[in-house]
Amino acid sequence: MSAALKPYPLLGHLPFWAGDPLALLEGHAAQADFFELRLGVRAFVGYSPTWNKFLLSDLETFTSAGSFSKFVPYLAGGVILKDAPHHKPRRTDLNPGFHMHALEHLRGVIGAALGPIAPTGQFDSRDWASNAVLLALNASFFEGEFDAALLEDFLTPLHDPFPAPLLPRPTLFRRVNRELQRLLEMRQATKRHDLLSYLLRFSNPLEEARISLAAGYDTTAHTLAWAAWHIANQPHWTTDLEAAIKETLRLYPPGFIGSRRASRDVMFEGQRIPRGSMVLYSPYLTHRAPTNYVAPLEWQPERFASSPPAWAYLPFGGGERICLGMHLANLIIRSALETLLTHPLRPVRGDPTPKPGLTLAPRAALMLER
Repeated sequence: MSAALKPYPLLGHLPFWAGDPLALLEGHAAQADFFELRLGVRAFVGYSPTWNKFLLSDLETFTSAGSFSKFVPYLAGGVILKDAPHHKPRRTDLNPGFHMHALEHLRGVIGAALGPIAPTGQFDSRDWASNAVLLALNASFFEGEFDAALLEDFLTPLHDPFPAPLLPRPTLFRRVNRELQRLLEMRQATKRHDLLSYLLRFSNPLEEARISLAAGYDTTAHTLAWAAWHIANQPHWTTDLEAAIKETLRLYPPGFIGSRRASRDVMFEGQRIPRGSMVLYSPYLTHRAPTNYVAPLEWQPERFASSPPAWAYLPFGGGERICLGMHLANLIIRSALETLLTHPLRPVRGDPTPKPGLTLAPRAALMLER
């Protein structure tokens, strides 16, 4: 192990985690596909398909209580933090409204919302994508009726570097809750066909809606920005957006690290994982491992002509806890790209290198011309 990766006596690996978690993860991953970090607690990290299946298939042993999400006010609640035996029935209830076919009626609504912001001339793909996803989420959940300025104020801190996404914002959250309550009451009085109306049938729809917005904003926006950039550089992929989106999610999985807590002592490949330990899986490491993909650092959508290895493609997690909003995210990304690609795109300049924050984001501007 290089000296730069050795833990500090008291702080362990926390300084590296706060400074550049990707470098920390990649440094250890170069030596083993299963390793331990000291992040205030013992943290066990793996990225092999075997580890991914082991961790993501056992909801009773590996729980969300005490995971990273609990410490992010935007994500601390709703179905995200429910554990067995309560998670499965809640997801079973929620799944139908977020299924690919159930969302199809939103395609036209999203397209209509995005048409007016189609850029001309030079533009930063990151800025356009963030605006597009704000509009698409507003259209999908609220038929565009959520106060646009308030929605932007609520979600844009998710782009900020640490510790900004972790800071409590009680005044802002109260404003958002009041706006959600106003829109809920409107839907109780008059039937609508948006996602907020669907959530009305469940307990605590306000919390589920607020957390869904947060979980779906920067993750979708960053993927969209990268997809537009790479398609501009390889325009023949305009004819296969599905493969282009899949490959973008492989190379830049928004959730570069996922976490659980071990609820009991457990063994993995001869290593004891004590109860209370943090257990981490990394789609970023899995997707970039040469044992899983040929030329893993290259953007090559043609690789999806065949199915990826089992438990080696996890842009939305895996198992029972796979992301509830994955079909909505794909619909938004595809709809936005279809609107953008009605005119040719040309890359101007940019740096698609990923930068870690709460999620992965492009490190610098991705300038395109349309």
